[in-house]
Amino acid sequence: MRRLLLCAAALAVAVSAPLTAHAQGRGGQDQQRQQEEDAAKKKKRDAEWGNSRAPLPALRNAGPCPFVKTLYDAARYIEFKDGREASGSVAYSGEIQGISAGCQYKDSDPIEVAMEVLFELGRGPQAEGRSKTYRYWVAVTDRNRDVLAKEYFDLPVTFPEGEDRVYVRENLNRIVIPRAEMTTSGSNFEVLIGFDVTPQMAAFNRDGKRFRLNVGQASPQPNPTNPPQQ
Repeated sequence: MRRLLLCAAALAVAVSAPLTAHAQGRGGQDQQRQQEEDAAKKKKRDAEWGNSRAPLPALRNAGPCPFVKTLYDAARYIEFKDGREASGSVAYSGEIQGISAGCQYKDSDPIEVAMEVLFELGRGPQAEGRSKTYRYWVAVTDRNRDVLAKEYFDLPVTFPEGEDRVYVRENLNRIVIPRAEMTTSGSNFEVLIGFDVTPQMAAFNRDGKRFRLNVGQASPQPNPTNPPQQ
C-alpha cells in the first residue's frame, strides 16, 4: 500500500502504429477473433478489478472532490527496441485501465484523496527476461494550470511463465492537498496519474496509435508438406 504526501510546492505509450489491413477474405474472421480477445481481456480485467471502491469512508465533505484522471499522453507505455515503431520491436507495454477514487475534508482540514489504480502490463517479443520495473507518477495541479506537486513510484512486475500480460492494482491511500482557506473546495484541484514515458512514447499516445492484443505474435506458417490449394 502506497502512502504519499503532496504539499503545495511549486514543481514544474502505448503501443504501435496501426497494422496494415488484412485481406478482405479474412476480414470477418479477424473481426470475430478481435471480439473474442476483447471479451477475454474484459473478463480477466473485471476479475482483477471487481467493483472495488476507494478505501476512504463516505463522509460529508465541505465541497466536491478533486477531479481524478489519467493524463492521455502518459496513459500507455510501450518500449520499442532500437526505437523502431513496429509490432515485432515491442519489449514491454502497459496501460492504465481504471481508477477508483474518493476524498474527505471538512472545516479548515486539508483534502485527503485515496486512489486505487488498475494497471495492465504486457511483455512483447523483444522482452529480455520475465521481470520489469515500470515507473509512474502522481501529480496535483491547480485545475488545468500549475503543477503543485508531483511524485514518482516504481512498479516492479514479474510475468509468470507462459503469460504475456498481468494486472496489478496499486493503492495510493493518502494524498494530502492543503487548502488556503475554508472556502477552497476540491474542485480547484486535479489529481493526475501517468506512466513515466519518453517523448517518443508521449507522441505515439498523442497520435492515438494502437496495436491489437496479440501484437508481435508470429502468424502460423503453412505446412510445407501440405501446401495450400490454389
